[in-house]
Amino acid sequence: MSGSDMDKPSQTDWARVDSMTDDTIDTSDIAQLDDEFFARAQWRMPTGGAVLVRMRLDPEILAWFRSQGDDWEQRMQAALRIYVAAHCEAASAGTS
Repeated sequence: MSGSDMDKPSQTDWARVDSMTDDTIDTSDIAQLDDEFFARAQWRMPTGGAVLVRMRLDPEILAWFRSQGDDWEQRMQAALRIYVAAHCEAASAGTS
């Protein structure tokens, strides 16, 4: 996500999106999550031994994580852990 992308005006009709109810949203392209999905699902939370770092983030990314609740830092770490695991698996499979 580059700064120039963020400067472009959105072409989304946000007023129409805001006025939609759950019943008017087309979810037909979303796969149903069945019992098998939840049986395989794993909740991933960070383990101890974290290292304190300083880094620059886009304001909207930080705002989104903070809006998720008081444990936003742990959620950010969990998201990064999942990203790394997915890329390690892809690298070991010979894909990128």
